[in-house]
Amino acid sequence: MSDRNDKIIVFDAYDTVVAANLVKTKLDAFGIPCFLSDENFVALYPIRNEVFPGVRLHIFETDLPQVRQIVNDTVSVQRKCPACNSTNIFYEPSRKSMIAAALTAVIMSLFLPVKKIYCCHDCKREFDSIEDT
Repeated sequence: MSDRNDKIIVFDAYDTVVAANLVKTKLDAFGIPCFLSDENFVALYPIRNEVFPGVRLHIFETDLPQVRQIVNDTVSVQRKCPACNSTNIFYEPSRKSMIAAALTAVIMSLFLPVKKIYCCHDCKREFDSIEDT
């Protein structure tokens, strides 16, 4: 790490400034130098695609193995559906929000971000948040 001519790479891109800052803060706590780019741009244009990749986290290439280990080292939380107690739950775009966004795009030529929610794949119920059990 003494050679500061290391190549800087983009480790990952995040949908929100908050998600990117959480990872950056974790890496800062481990003493790994990193920085974010496109924070302000994503705040103004929140739709992530090929042209607008999101908030990008940059690291030194030599730190890549350590960063992967730190980022992948997360505490697993078992989530259950409050309706049927199923653990077959995913965090995905809301069907209702997708329909509303599509109608808004067609009618007003305005593209809005789609809200993400928790969805139980067994009983098909959607939830904004789930208490950790």
